[in-house]
Amino acid sequence: MEMSQYLDVFIDESTEHLEVLYNQVLELEKNPKDKSIIEEIFRAAHTLKGMSATMGFEDLANLTHQLENVFDEIRNEKINVDANLIDILFEAVDHLNAMVEDISNSGNGTRDVNDIVSQLIAIVSGEKHDKLNEKSSNESNLQYITNLDEFEISILNESQDRGFSNYEIYVELNEDCLLKGARVFMVFDVLEKHGEVIKSDPPVTQLEEEDFQNSFTVILVSKHSSDEISEKIKKVSEINRVSVNPFALSQYIERKHEEELVHTQSEQAATVETPSQKEEKQSKGASSKTIRVNIERLDILMNLFEELVIDRGRLEQIAADLNSHDLHETVERMSRVSSDLQSIILTMRMVPIDQVFSRFPRMIRKLARDLDKKIDIEIIGAETELDRTVIDEIGDPLVHLLRNAVDHGIEMPEERKKKGKPETGTIMLEAYHSGNHVFIEIKDDGAGIDKEKVINKALTNGVISSDDVETLTDQQVFELILESGFSTADTISDISGRGVGLDVVKNTIESLGGHITIDSEKEKGSTFSIQLPLTLSIISVLLVEVQNEKYAIPLSSIIETAIIHKDQLLSAHNNKVIDFRGKVVPLAFLDDILQVPDESVEGGSDYVSIVIVKKGDKLAGLVVDSFIGQQEVVLKSLGDYLGDTFAISGATILGDGEVALIIDSNALVK
Repeated sequence: MEMSQYLDVFIDESTEHLEVLYNQVLELEKNPKDKSIIEEIFRAAHTLKGMSATMGFEDLANLTHQLENVFDEIRNEKINVDANLIDILFEAVDHLNAMVEDISNSGNGTRDVNDIVSQLIAIVSGEKHDKLNEKSSNESNLQYITNLDEFEISILNESQDRGFSNYEIYVELNEDCLLKGARVFMVFDVLEKHGEVIKSDPPVTQLEEEDFQNSFTVILVSKHSSDEISEKIKKVSEINRVSVNPFALSQYIERKHEEELVHTQSEQAATVETPSQKEEKQSKGASSKTIRVNIERLDILMNLFEELVIDRGRLEQIAADLNSHDLHETVERMSRVSSDLQSIILTMRMVPIDQVFSRFPRMIRKLARDLDKKIDIEIIGAETELDRTVIDEIGDPLVHLLRNAVDHGIEMPEERKKKGKPETGTIMLEAYHSGNHVFIEIKDDGAGIDKEKVINKALTNGVISSDDVETLTDQQVFELILESGFSTADTISDISGRGVGLDVVKNTIESLGGHITIDSEKEKGSTFSIQLPLTLSIISVLLVEVQNEKYAIPLSSIIETAIIHKDQLLSAHNNKVIDFRGKVVPLAFLDDILQVPDESVEGGSDYVSIVIVKKGDKLAGLVVDSFIGQQEVVLKSLGDYLGDTFAISGATILGDGEVALIIDSNALVK
């Protein structure tokens, strides 16, 4: 049977089952006696095993079969769930995920999983769990290389006879390491100065092309001591962990023989189960009411619709100029239909933010264990939907903010106990819709932001002057940590405090048309709030005129418009302001800011047109000459050359063919 036609379905369904495994293993750690969690994990593993065997991905089916055996033992209460067992389960699921990714990238899904398979077999066979615990906590927890050929085995045998030592060296890079290939080269340079590399896993070609996750293992023949080799490797920057252990050739040969037997048995078991799994898959497919569409096709559809929106605006302009009743009626109907079409297209591009949120619980768990902290993460609103473009970009900023909360926010358990807090800190990640925006909030119940420390650091770095200190509000002080290179970390760690501060987060969010605000209370915790647009391409704007030029102001940032007499303009600190519902609102004159040539007649009008805009809790009034009206427009980028233009976020083509610049009101609100 030709399987290639089912490959896309297999990849999508496997990814969904892996997501279930990740999430439910996390829940299992919290509730090890909950039968419903164990049953859900078992079902996901069982289905994934059957699908893999049916498609002929033997390594994937083999590992899933061993994982299924472990879950079966947990279900029958023959194995107790603890932190070290959860670590092993996560490692196994990581291997499964890597294999599915390899298949999705046109690979065959093969992977050296003998070490993790051995650990799972040891658990099921009743080998003392203490031995596994000892191995997990020890630096010598290596991924044994099991693909040595006869020539390599003979070299290792000969080296022992000549008095050399055979070492298996495991190197793990930092998760955020950018130039992995360069780090690998530096490590190999150290190794070659201390001996001869016999084998590497993954192979050297894959390491050079950065086609690996963040760790690799090598076999080294050397006369130097393991401590000396380890210390030399650790001097290479961005190395998270190094383990150097003697490589026992006899154990390797025994292990390989054992795994070959297990592999044969699992193949037979998978073959027996294939028909039932096939029926299950067919019945599932028969009831399906959805289809999967490549995102590139949706991008093309969106681009075509953007052109349609521009032409729609042109037709509306022509209908108004010709004053034809029939044409006007036809254009109105076209506008209604295209509005419905726009709504459908935008909805098709919306995906749940859970695609980003789902990987954070296991990341928080790992960071908390690395830092010896106790942290729970609570996720609310994971079903909230965002445009796919925004989803793809928002992941990294959220990772940075969460790592910051774990490292800087949540205190050590002993410290929290002294403050009268629970030993376990809580990070809450919440997403919700509000108007045409999505808000994402990251809250922690940690130490909060030290206002005095931030001010002192800002003064030292020259970010603010001593005169500014008195005028800054608390929120403005907190937002100083978003400045470039700003860090209050006392010591540099792998988690944060490297000087690559939250300015990266701020820049990314603002490039998506959003903004970030910070609120904090000392010893109570901090809240980082991110506001993002639902979509990036088609926006509703208010068209305004400044002299003879047209500009567009996004409706999402407008509170209201007003026309007031010039006598109502007030002065404060050499700036023009107005009294808006009891609040003093500063004015920004767009003709001055944008340097529009003054073509007005002397004397002019006694009234001014003002657009009240907001950014967070702050308001400003944009002074324009006149209002044209509301319109939906396509946001076009100005390109790299004009990308940094002050107060301009893009441009649009109007119905009459004119280009109107889109005002970035956030840049004008002070």
